[in-house]
Amino acid sequence: MEENISQETEYPLAEEAPRGFNAKKIISLIIGFLVLGGLIATFFVFILPNFNKPQKTTDASLTYWGAWENPASIEEIIQDFTRLHPNIKIKYEKQDIKALGKYYERLTTRINNGTGPDIFRFHNSWVTELKPYLLPLPQDVVSETELDSKFYPVISEDLKISGAYYGIPIHFDTLSLFINTQLLRAGGTTNYPVTWEDLTAIARSLTVKDSNGKIMTSGVALGTFDNIVHSSDIISLLLIQNGADLKDLNGPNKQNSIDALDFYTSFAKGDASIWDGSLENSKLAFAKGSLAMYFGYSWDIFEIKTLNPNLEFVVISVPRLGSSENARENTVASFWVEGTSVKTKYSEQAFEFLKYLGSREIMEKLYTKTSGVRLFGELYPRSDMADLLKSNSLVYPFVQQGQNARSTIFSSDTYDEAMVDSLNSYLGNAIRSIVDDNGSAQSAIETLSVGVSEVMGRYEETQSK
Repeated sequence: MEENISQETEYPLAEEAPRGFNAKKIISLIIGFLVLGGLIATFFVFILPNFNKPQKTTDASLTYWGAWENPASIEEIIQDFTRLHPNIKIKYEKQDIKALGKYYERLTTRINNGTGPDIFRFHNSWVTELKPYLLPLPQDVVSETELDSKFYPVISEDLKISGAYYGIPIHFDTLSLFINTQLLRAGGTTNYPVTWEDLTAIARSLTVKDSNGKIMTSGVALGTFDNIVHSSDIISLLLIQNGADLKDLNGPNKQNSIDALDFYTSFAKGDASIWDGSLENSKLAFAKGSLAMYFGYSWDIFEIKTLNPNLEFVVISVPRLGSSENARENTVASFWVEGTSVKTKYSEQAFEFLKYLGSREIMEKLYTKTSGVRLFGELYPRSDMADLLKSNSLVYPFVQQGQNARSTIFSSDTYDEAMVDSLNSYLGNAIRSIVDDNGSAQSAIETLSVGVSEVMGRYEETQSK
C-alpha cells in the first residue's frame, strides 16, 4: 500500500518542455533583434543624413598668373567659378611679360623657391623648357574638356608628351596674310595670292621705287630679319611647307632648308629687291599704307587699327606651296597655355579650374567679355567653335587655317629670354649672313643647325634631370 501511494505522489518538479522548444534560442533571437534594430536606427539617424549633405572639401587658395586678358574680364570668370566652388579661392595676377621681360626666369625661380603661382600662362613653344615645372593633366580633365577630339591637332602635338597633356589653351592664333586692298586696286588687280608664285608676282608689281632705287612702297615684307615683325615665324612657315625638319635643319632634308632660306632672302637681294633693311618696321609700314602685304597674327590688328583706323585691309590664309591637289597649305600656330605648377599644394583644385576654363561655355563667355573692351576677344582653340567666328571676316581666317597649323621652335613675341629667344638669335644671324654678308644659304643652314642643337640639347638635358 505504501509503495502504491509513493508511486502516485511522485510528481515531476516541473512540466516536461514541449519537444523542439529551447529557452536559450528565444533569448538569442531577442538579443539579435535588439542589435539589428540598433544598427538600423544608427544608420537612419547618423549615417543616411550624411549622404544628402555635400561632402566636405579642402579649402584652397590658388594664385593664377595670366598675361594678356583684361583683369576685369577674367575676374568675372573667376567669380563665377568660385560661386560653384566656394572652397576654392583664386587670386589673379596679370604679368606684364613684354615690359618686364625675363618672365621665364622669374616664373621658374619663384616655382623653385616655393613662392610661384599654382596656375600660370606659358607659350606653346616653351613646352620643352618648362616641362619640369608642369604637372600632367589627369585623364578626367582631358576627357571632360575633349582635348583629344575637339581642339586643333597642333595643340595635341605640342602639349601631349608620352601620352600626357601638360596644359590647356584658352585661345588660339595662326600666321595669316594681311592685304592692303587700296594698294592692290591701285596696282590694277583685285586677285588675292593663293600660291607663293602668285604672291611674288603681285608683290613685284606693287613695289614702287624712286629714281635712286629706294623703295617707296613695298609689295611684301620678306627677306630681312630685324625690321620684319614675325620674321622668325615667316621663315618657319617656308621651312615647314618645304618639308624641312626644324630641329635637324642639316639632316636628310637639308636641301629643303637651304631652298627655303634662298627663297626668303631673295626678296631683299639685288636690284629687283622688294624689301630691304633700311625700311621701317613692317607693321608700322603696313599701318601707314606703304606696305601692300604683311604676315601677322590676330593681335596685330589691334595695333594696326590704333595706328590707322581708316586703313582698308583684309586677312586671308597664307600662300600655299604648289598649285596641285598635293599643295602644302600649312601655316604656323602661336598660342598661350594654362598649366599647373609641380609645386602647388592644391593640384586637385587647380585642375578643377583648368577644366572650367577649357569648357566651351566659359571660352565663349570670355570671348564676349573681352570683346566688350576691344575689337574682338580671344580666338577659340576648339575646332568645334570655329563657326562661331564665321560672321567676322576679319578674324575667321585665323581659325579657318587651324586644322593645317603647325608649331615652330622659332616663335616670335614670346619674350621668354631663354630657349626661344636664343634660337631666334641664331636664326637672325643666319639671315644676316646671307643678306648683309653675301654668304650662302648652305653655310647659313649648317651654322644655324649647330646653334639649334646646342640650345635644344641644353634644355632637353635640364628636362631629363
